[in-house]
Amino acid sequence: MAELVVSVSSNTVGNLATEYASPYLSYFFRFGKIVEEFKSQRKALELKKDRVKNDVDAAIRQTEAIEKDVEDWLTRAENELGVTQILEDEIGHINCSKWCPNWGWRYCLSKKLAKKTLLISELLETCNFSPIGRRAPLQGIEFITSKDFRDSESSKSAFIGIMEAINAKGVNMIGLYGMPGVGKTTLAKEVGKRALEQKLFDKVVMFTMSQNPNINKIQDKVADIFRLKFETSSQEGKAEELFRSMQGVNKILVIFDDVWEEFEPETIGIPFGVAHEGCKILLTTRHQQVCTIMNCQKKIQLGILSEVEAWTLFKDNAGVDDGPSSLNGVAKEVARECKGLPLALVTVAKALKGESLDGWRAANQRLKDSRHLDNEEVFGGVYSPLKLSYDYLKKNNSQTTENDIQLCFLLCSLFPEDDEILIEILIMCGIGVGLFSHICLIEDKRREIGVALTKLQKSGLLLETDNAETVRMHDVVRDFAHWLKSMGENRFMVKDGLKEWPHIFENFGCYTAIALWNCSSNIDNLPDKVKLSNLKILVLSGKEMLRVSSTFFEEMKSLHVLILIDVYFSLEGLQSLTNLRTLCCIDCKPENLSSLTHMRNLEVLALFGTNSDEILEDLVELSTLKSLYLSHDEEQQINFPPNLLSRLTSLQELHVTSENNINLLELNSLSRLTALSLTVSAEQGFQENFMFPKLQRYNIVVNGYFGYLKGLTFRTLKINNLSSLLSAFKDLFCNVEKLSLENVDGEKNIIPNLCKKRVNELTSLWLKSCKDMEFLIDITGKQGSSVALSNLVEVDIRNMNCLKELCHGPPPTSFLQNLEEVTIENCKCLQVVFQMNKICEKVESQAPLLSRLTILKLYSLPELESIWNLESSHHEIASLRSLKVVRIGDCSKLKTIFSPCLALSMLHLQELYIDCCDGLEQIIGFAQEDENHYSLCWPKWKTLWIENCRSLKYVFPDTLSEALPQLECVYLKNCPHLVLIYNQTEGKDVTGNHILLNVPFLQNLSVINCPHLTCFVVQAQLEKLYLSNVTCRQLCNIDVLTLNQDYIIVGDHEEVFQVQVCRLSQLVSLQIKGCEELERIILPKDQVSSSSHVLLTNLNISWLNKTRNWNKYLK
Repeated sequence: MAELVVSVSSNTVGNLATEYASPYLSYFFRFGKIVEEFKSQRKALELKKDRVKNDVDAAIRQTEAIEKDVEDWLTRAENELGVTQILEDEIGHINCSKWCPNWGWRYCLSKKLAKKTLLISELLETCNFSPIGRRAPLQGIEFITSKDFRDSESSKSAFIGIMEAINAKGVNMIGLYGMPGVGKTTLAKEVGKRALEQKLFDKVVMFTMSQNPNINKIQDKVADIFRLKFETSSQEGKAEELFRSMQGVNKILVIFDDVWEEFEPETIGIPFGVAHEGCKILLTTRHQQVCTIMNCQKKIQLGILSEVEAWTLFKDNAGVDDGPSSLNGVAKEVARECKGLPLALVTVAKALKGESLDGWRAANQRLKDSRHLDNEEVFGGVYSPLKLSYDYLKKNNSQTTENDIQLCFLLCSLFPEDDEILIEILIMCGIGVGLFSHICLIEDKRREIGVALTKLQKSGLLLETDNAETVRMHDVVRDFAHWLKSMGENRFMVKDGLKEWPHIFENFGCYTAIALWNCSSNIDNLPDKVKLSNLKILVLSGKEMLRVSSTFFEEMKSLHVLILIDVYFSLEGLQSLTNLRTLCCIDCKPENLSSLTHMRNLEVLALFGTNSDEILEDLVELSTLKSLYLSHDEEQQINFPPNLLSRLTSLQELHVTSENNINLLELNSLSRLTALSLTVSAEQGFQENFMFPKLQRYNIVVNGYFGYLKGLTFRTLKINNLSSLLSAFKDLFCNVEKLSLENVDGEKNIIPNLCKKRVNELTSLWLKSCKDMEFLIDITGKQGSSVALSNLVEVDIRNMNCLKELCHGPPPTSFLQNLEEVTIENCKCLQVVFQMNKICEKVESQAPLLSRLTILKLYSLPELESIWNLESSHHEIASLRSLKVVRIGDCSKLKTIFSPCLALSMLHLQELYIDCCDGLEQIIGFAQEDENHYSLCWPKWKTLWIENCRSLKYVFPDTLSEALPQLECVYLKNCPHLVLIYNQTEGKDVTGNHILLNVPFLQNLSVINCPHLTCFVVQAQLEKLYLSNVTCRQLCNIDVLTLNQDYIIVGDHEEVFQVQVCRLSQLVSLQIKGCEELERIILPKDQVSSSSHVLLTNLNISWLNKTRNWNKYLK
């Protein structure tokens, strides 16, 4: 019974314990089971974690983005496995102590295991992921590194221009162009990278168009970037899907690299313009014309590197340094031969990296000798892109034209290295070799050759020069052309500075063009006769007078073009050259001029500096002669037999640029004459009945002289020392482009008393010492408003003492609308330059007047009171948005330079020079109460130079104090009333009693003889500081401030200026003069960090009575 009671009681107690305390008791009695369950679940978690991790790795390899819940689960699983490993270790410890267990420890561990088992079970229940990841949008431009991007002046300028265009409203198409290998692609990548970093766009996409773009491939690439899966396979369908997808991106930059021809972005699927105002396009191309036909609102050219920049790039890629060694000396020569072209620099440097000195010397010699094909490894990478451009010249041209353009390119390679190639000589060669043979008229050939040269320039195969009459070929491109013509049957050879006749002539039959420049006058082994049976072009130039035998040319019967410079020869030796079409002799001494008559196919004859007095009657035998150029020394006259010119009936161009005896009426009978260059003396006169029937180009000089081959591109009229009226030249005034009048009397304006619509094609005007001239044009007379000089680009007026104004009467609405450069000097009566207030209205479609003006120079105008009269209410009529340089001197009555409304438009001003303007009170003519109403910004202003302006009280209006971010140089001298740099107004923050000059890029600061100038603080890294006779006695008790910025304080203190040495790390030159109260130059030693370093190398101090502190850091 007792046992029953005990049993019943035990069961009851056990049930009650299980019901009320089983979780706790089980930790004692179910320990083994809990451990088993824990290990089982942990093992399952470990296996599941590995499986999920493998799936994640596979997804990553497929460039998928892993789902966030998967990443979170993996993190939790790895954490739990790490924590539970400690519990596994504790289980092992208990198993080792099972014969004497610690019941308290077992209880705690069992409790931890039970809880972890529950957490692990929950993790296992939530690990069924589908999918693991998703197709993420590619990062586009971030995949493309621009590690090769190097700052250069050209790339920096282009980069800034592109970034400004990207940020500009209304600009959605930007074109970057430049020659092959100049770094366009690298720069475009850098633009994309920076645009993303600065969060200017949500997405940047870049892809290559190439010469023959594969639109489907490009669409697939863009789709990959956006993780778009096409539902259609057609090009049009893909474009529509891309279009919709990209419209969902708020701001996007699309970079089309290597564009060769026009295309529509929409055909690819790029939303553009009205379809997506947040989409901007940057395209790179070798051809400037592509930028034009693609309607790029901004066109930016990327140029080559400077010599210093080129060497830096080269040495970094070649693994050389600046140390003195023979190898580095040769390396610098090799770098120079690459002529600043980045592609050539990098390719050649990498190819020669690690080479021995002999290897470098051999490569250097090959470069100098243009034998590049000897080392394909070095130069192949340079020539490949150039070959592509050369082949592309055939695109979109007829078979005839394509060959002509390529031949035009090859002709340019015949000229010396770095030479400016005269277009006129090129045209002579082109006519001789039959360029554009389907065209008969030379004027039309000239036009086609001009178009070809322009295309070559826009293709990057030729370079522009400052002279419109020349072009230039980059040396690397020139060597490429020589490489092209170094093989096969039609080879070219070009040599310079020849001292010995080349042995290569043993294999003479394969040469069709040879140019030998600057040959020594005593050249060794010069043969009497050279057999070059296939030669078409020969250029022979002597360094001094080179003598060749009379038989030298006899075996060149196929010769079409012969150019001789500084050569002594007999024309009798040319009798066998019956196929010769162009003969050009410059500074030669030909004998037997009568032999010219044997050249019955001659079309171009040019004799410059031959010093032959008489032109032979026999020239009439040259029935095919189309162009005749004749020029002697300045004093020597060319005498023509009577009626000779009138019988040269095939003549289309006549250029006689020396004094002559030509009867002008003879020229009336030359019905085919389209181009005329002529010097006319006062004795010859200029008959009013002389006609110019078909002249399309001319260069007429009356009572003067011009050099040969100059000014043959334009319609130019230059008249000197003429006391008669200009009416004799009325036919020329119809379409003259460049007009020069000097010492011409009797005219009150430049337009003779003629019918309307005259001189509106005038682009350049030079006037000097025309004592009766009062205006350029007179609107009040018969001319009316038909003469607007609307195409005038350049004006230069000097010593015109009667000139009162440019336009008499209300100027026409298009008056001087294309003007770019103005120089006016020594005109004693001129009071106003531009009478803008006389123009009442602006034509809506017309750009504001003066909006193209870039350079303005005004000197010695004693009565000048205003440069531009313009009421603020008419501010929309004119704009100075292109103005870069202003130079004004000796204009004593001028009180202001710019009106406020014009100053607002001057966003491109770079240089301002003012000297000897005693009446000048303000740079910008503000009324005191209006100054704060104008918010000015001149972001590109670099140089300010003001000297001898005795009435000037302040330089800048206060509204410009924060708007001169690029100012580099400030020079102030002899301004005795100058008090302030900025006109300080109320409400503006100043640093104590010192005015803050916020010019972060200021490098040079000079203040000389400005005794009343208020102290100012400069925030800048100065390179040069010059102070002389600077005092500010009213501030002598002011304590010098200490700022955590670069600053200089100018004034009559114990310390005239104080500079933190660590902030003066760029200062190279320091001059102090006439500051009598100066006691300390730089902070005392205990105020200077021991790690501070100064680059100061030039210190000039004089007239300092109290200076006592010289800092040792100036050593």
